[in-house]
Amino acid sequence: MDELELIFGMLGEKVTTEITINKNAQGLNECSVAARQGGEVAGNARKEAEEKIGRSIVSEDNFLSVPERKKKKKKKKSAWLKITN
Repeated sequence: MDELELIFGMLGEKVTTEITINKNAQGLNECSVAARQGGEVAGNARKEAEEKIGRSIVSEDNFLSVPERKKKKKKKKSAWLKITN
């Protein structure tokens, strides 16, 4: 996952949040409609950007380097162990 992939993911989340707030979506059905609409906006923007850039934005790479991922895993695991003990 590179920066552009993160940006388009964030776009979808923010648009979904705005749709949910503006339409005062309540419950699973209304929120899932807002989520689909937000995803559609981000998906369309991604496809248009891919056309203009001339390459796919979706990648198989991870955004964090391997050492950073291991650090985050250790923190999550140690936090979980504190909760369960």
